[in-house]
Amino acid sequence: MILDDLVAATKSRLVKEKVAVSLATLKAQTEALPVIDPQAVYDRFLAPGIHVIAEVKKASPSRGLIAVDFPYQEIAQTYDQAGVTAISVLTEPDYFLGKLDYLAEIAAKVTVPVLRKDFVIDPYMIYQAKVAGAKIILLIVAILSPLDLQVYLNLAESLGLAVLVEAHDADEISRALAVGAKLIGVNNRNLKDFTVSFDNSQRLFNLVPDSVAFIAESGVQSPADIAHLQSLGINGVLIGEALMKAASPKAFIEAGLGEPTHD
Repeated sequence: MILDDLVAATKSRLVKEKVAVSLATLKAQTEALPVIDPQAVYDRFLAPGIHVIAEVKKASPSRGLIAVDFPYQEIAQTYDQAGVTAISVLTEPDYFLGKLDYLAEIAAKVTVPVLRKDFVIDPYMIYQAKVAGAKIILLIVAILSPLDLQVYLNLAESLGLAVLVEAHDADEISRALAVGAKLIGVNNRNLKDFTVSFDNSQRLFNLVPDSVAFIAESGVQSPADIAHLQSLGINGVLIGEALMKAASPKAFIEAGLGEPTHD
């Protein structure tokens, strides 16, 4: 399965990264940074209305190369100006052609929280995210033991990072809630065959209490899709490929948020 390949690639990559920059160095850099209560980020997603996490994404395993031209800072600033609640940045290099440097440069330019979108399997990656300027990290239930999920979530929040916990089915929703997740994302893409269905979000949304923000991930192709998910009561959507390919990402986002466009 693709997740297994991604985890294997991440493990291999971390061996080299830990040689280049030690965990002790990262921890020392982290200690010099301010810690802001991550509840402020969670509250953003619980505020009334639909919320958009807009993704800066060069490629993916299912679609291959998405953006030949990749002015990532300009893309992120456009998202910011359009009124998104957060910006997701792919930092996985082998399958998504991402870089942690992209995140660091974007975080320095935008006003909204930035999410490190990667396959976190080691505390080292959480410290990396903090040092790079992320305000949110992704933890995927499917690739972590219950103990690691709890430890990583606690570590992230102690550093002032909010956590988007990704689940794919009812069992994973239960595991996410058991560790105290306050922001849960449900991937509408089946990672076995890459098919997409909003039914997954609609079904699992009912298992999450109102005090936990619910994000629908993958499959949003139009502002109408955003409106549909909002009608279900869902708090937010994560949109990647559709925005990267849109003629006007700003108009797409503003239409999805129900705001007038200015393009």
